[in-house]
Amino acid sequence: MSVSESIIVEDTDSKGRYLYRADGHEAEMTFSKIGTSQIIIDHTDVPDAFRGQGVGLALVTRAVEDARANGIKIRPLCPFAAAQFRRHPEWADVLAR
Repeated sequence: MSVSESIIVEDTDSKGRYLYRADGHEAEMTFSKIGTSQIIIDHTDVPDAFRGQGVGLALVTRAVEDARANGIKIRPLCPFAAAQFRRHPEWADVLAR
């Protein structure tokens, strides 16, 4: 199973996170909701065990896919997520302006 297929989404009324677990390690990207139309990605944490494997990118990509599917926008306040949005101009349709 690929990293993207293994990502779990935990979602509450006001917050949530995208989570990837493997080999006793856990990577996460947390978000806060602004109403029903926008999320703020506020933190990404990828342990050294996953570095260089595309786990962080997979977390952000999954959020982008979910945003498209649900008609919401993303405000990437987390420096890692913001850098990924700069590298992927094709994600502009879900970027909150």
